[in-house]
Amino acid sequence: MRGMAAVPSYVVMQPTTLCNLDCAYCYLPMRSADRRMPVSVAEAVAESVNGWATQGRFSVVWHGGEPLAAGREHLAALIAPFDGDVEQHVQTNATLIDDAWCEFFAAHRMRVSVSVDGPRERNHERTTRGGRPAYDRILRGVAALRRHGLPFSALAVVSRPEPGLATELYDYFLTLGCDVLGVNIEETEGVNLRDNTHDRAAVTGFWAELVAAWRRDPRIHLREVEWSLRYVAATLDGAADTVLPRQLDPIPTVGFDGSVTVLSPELAGFTDPRYGDFSSGNVLQAPLAEILTSASGTSWVGEFLTGVEACRSSCAYFGFCGGGHAANRYFEHRRFDGTETEHCRNSKIRLLEGVLEHARDHQGPAA
Repeated sequence: MRGMAAVPSYVVMQPTTLCNLDCAYCYLPMRSADRRMPVSVAEAVAESVNGWATQGRFSVVWHGGEPLAAGREHLAALIAPFDGDVEQHVQTNATLIDDAWCEFFAAHRMRVSVSVDGPRERNHERTTRGGRPAYDRILRGVAALRRHGLPFSALAVVSRPEPGLATELYDYFLTLGCDVLGVNIEETEGVNLRDNTHDRAAVTGFWAELVAAWRRDPRIHLREVEWSLRYVAATLDGAADTVLPRQLDPIPTVGFDGSVTVLSPELAGFTDPRYGDFSSGNVLQAPLAEILTSASGTSWVGEFLTGVEACRSSCAYFGFCGGGHAANRYFEHRRFDGTETEHCRNSKIRLLEGVLEHARDHQGPAA
């Protein structure tokens, strides 16, 4: 049975629940409230993280809410307990980025990832709390990053895969200046209850088109496509079983209050009559390392691991996805031991099928 590793590769930290935007597809439950993480929480997390970072590469990912809404002074105080070996990352909507923030990123050697969904007309669901388009503010933030020579990644949400969209998006991000692009097909999770069922051919075609656009000009690291190609290459080499780590990364998410949710950041802040609040402990009461060692005993985690084994025995794509994500199972099935989800279909199965479809359509002549 595939269990959880005792040591993660990164930790997600929520410096504040507040977000200054109100995106239509957002899953976060408390984004209108400004609940900031006390420095004592960061200090408690750092006690475990600093030790892990001496053993190999380790990252802390600041993810809100909108992390920059915590303010530079407070975010600096939260970062301070972590040793210099710890990589600092931030996922931001970029609307607050200015010269002062760029100087902050440089001083803390912080890697920036910007959420933007493509050209202006593709960002109509990314709005301020007053309902105004956020696109111009996002671009001002990106312009500041470029002015300071700071590399950045981009993350785009696709709500409706359709012909031509993948090429449009890829060409846009080439001009935006990011060096890594991640593409998420919208998910039904958290407070976002919108249906994410799509036509199979449309989603497969979207991914195949994205591969084609990337191959024409592969200047950007394209996260999903490169994952897929590594898996295909390993499969052809007879080494597909080496792609997935033997144990699941626990991906601990530390909420503003110190509560620790494993496996899926999207579960943080939610409660369920059957499972409780999904937390495996609190760093103000026990060390993070200790919480992760015992996290498999959390009621819903065992159920999820049972579901992973059900995927292993029933799904031909298990070697690629490893059994899916806990949050997608919960928010689509309201339990954790189910198997295939719409997220699996859209972002795992159709992704791999799209890569293979592109390969079939562009294979050379037979020898």
